[in-house]
Amino acid sequence: MTRVGFIGAGRMGLPMVRRLAEAGHDVRALGRSSETRAALTDAGITAVTEAAEAGVGAEIVLVCVFTDEQVREVCLDSALLEKMPNGSVLAIHTTVSPRTIEHIRDAAKAHGVDVIDAAVSGGPHDIAAGSLSLFVGGTADAVERATPVLRSYGDPVLHVGQAGNGQRVKLVNNALFAAQIGLISEAVVLGAQLGVEESALLGALPHGSSASKVMGNIAARGSVAGFTGAVREFLAKDVAVVRDTVAELGGDLGALDPAIDAGRPADHAR
Repeated sequence: MTRVGFIGAGRMGLPMVRRLAEAGHDVRALGRSSETRAALTDAGITAVTEAAEAGVGAEIVLVCVFTDEQVREVCLDSALLEKMPNGSVLAIHTTVSPRTIEHIRDAAKAHGVDVIDAAVSGGPHDIAAGSLSLFVGGTADAVERATPVLRSYGDPVLHVGQAGNGQRVKLVNNALFAAQIGLISEAVVLGAQLGVEESALLGALPHGSSASKVMGNIAARGSVAGFTGAVREFLAKDVAVVRDTVAELGGDLGALDPAIDAGRPADHAR
């Protein structure tokens, strides 16, 4: 049993803490609302009302909030790092800038806390099945200590290098994901030009050499519009993070850029 602190028990975080509790870990999770606190208590989880309280006595604290700003607020503007024991691990699930991870890592050193970024790929259904993909950056020792906890809902748990690399891999993943949506959207247009209905095309292509996980997900929704509508909020946020971070780090999306635009919902296009 590991003493675990958790911050961000929302759409992704709540099924995570449930899996942690089911795995036998001693979990203290932040619950800002009475509804969240009730859901945590019902799952056998100790609910706390301040972020720093989640760090008290914890061997690992997991952060799964929504934005870069919220991660900085929790990790740098609260007393979380001060409350965490020397030798504990802080793991960031949220998609943020690699430089945010590096700033938190540097601040955590003064408190004897190791920082890893454990970027996620998947959704609540993957968490419930214990098959969420995790791209983890950090020292080998810190990742090794965190892995048994992460395996409560993550499989595979992939160590991809230094702190910040989990975010870098996730950003490339998200760029390619968005670009594949755009390419499939253009393929549907081509199919229509050739006289093939979208439903027929999406029913056939997942069985061909062009098949991919993204195509399978779109086909399951029945249309590109249906799929982008379902992931609209997260797709828009992730694309914005990709573009901002690539610019911040001096990179270039290259041929991915127009493909990403082709698949974005009209009200989020540049």
